Amino acid sequence: MSALRLLLAFCLALLAPWGQAAAAARPDVQATSAPVWRPLLWKAEHGGNVVYLLGSFHLLAPSDAPLPAEIERAFQDSDALLFELDPAALTAPETIAAMQTAMGYGDGKTLSEVLPAPVRQRLGVLVGASGGSLDALEHSEPWAVNLGMTLAVANALGLRAELGLDRQLMARAAQAGKPVAGLETVQAQVQAMDRVPYQEQVQSLDEFLADPKKAAQQLQQLHDWWRAGDVEVLDRRMRMEMAQKTPESYRLLNVERNQAWLPQVDARLTAATPGRTLVVVGALHLLGPEGLVEQLRARGYRVERICDSCSVATSGQ
Repeated sequence: MSALRLLLAFCLALLAPWGQAAAAARPDVQATSAPVWRPLLWKAEHGGNVVYLLGSFHLLAPSDAPLPAEIERAFQDSDALLFELDPAALTAPETIAAMQTAMGYGDGKTLSEVLPAPVRQRLGVLVGASGGSLDALEHSEPWAVNLGMTLAVANALGLRAELGLDRQLMARAAQAGKPVAGLETVQAQVQAMDRVPYQEQVQSLDEFLADPKKAAQQLQQLHDWWRAGDVEVLDRRMRMEMAQKTPESYRLLNVERNQAWLPQVDARLTAATPGRTLVVVGALHLLGPEGLVEQLRARGYRVERICDSCSVATSGQ
C-alpha cells in the first residue's frame, strides 16, 4: 500500500492528476457499498479555546454525501479553519510552477536512470497498454509517476479530488465567511516529497506496478477503513507499515510535518482571545504516537474523540 499512503499523507492529491501518468493505469474495478461514516474527529479544549482535529480523505465519491452530523456540528461550532495548505494557494500560478519543479530532477537524472530495468519494463508495459509513451515520463521523478497513476486508479473508482473532504470544507468556509489558513506552504509540501530517497520512491512505484488491480482493491479498502473510522486498522495497515517499509518517507511526509504543525495547533489552544478552530489534515497525521492527537495529549491536553455511533471502548482512541 505504499503508493496509496500518499492519499492520506500528501495534500497535493487535492489537485488535478498530473500529465501523462494519470492516464497510465485504469484497471477495471468497481466501487463497493461504503460502510457507515464514522469520522476521524477529535476535540481538544483549553482555557475556553477549542480545536477540532479532523482526519481527511482527499478524494471522495458522490456516494460519500452528505457529511456526518459530527462534522457538521464541528464546522458550525468553529469560527476558523486550518488546512494543510491555504485554500488560496491551490489555484495560485506559483503552485503549479512549484509542483512542476518538484516533479522533475534537480540533479540532471532521468526516470530511466533512476528505475531498475525490471521496474522500467513493467512501467513501459502499463503505459503502453493505455496508448501512452514512457518517453513522456522521462523527466518525472518516481513519486510523481506513482501519485499520478494512483490518482487514475482513484478516478476509476469514482473518487474525485473536487469532492475531497478538504475541498468541501474549503468551499463551505468561503460561503460562510469563516477565516481559513494553511499549516504549511506549497513549497514546503512538495519539498518534503521531493526529499524522499530515490530508493523508497522506486520501491513504492514498483509495489504499485506489481499489481495495479490489487492497488485499486487496496484503495477501496483504504477508503472504507477511513469512512468506518477504524483507527486500529488504519494505524496498523497504513502508518505502521509505512514506518517499517519506507522509514524515510514516513519521517519526511508524516513525522517532520506533524512536528512543524504542532506549535501552530498548540497556539490555537493557548490563545489569549478564546477561539474555536477546525483543523483538517490527511488522516495519517492524526494516527499513532507521532500523530497530532497523541502529541497534544503528551502536552497535557485532554483530547477526546467525537463519534456518535462509536462504542464506548473505541470513542477515546
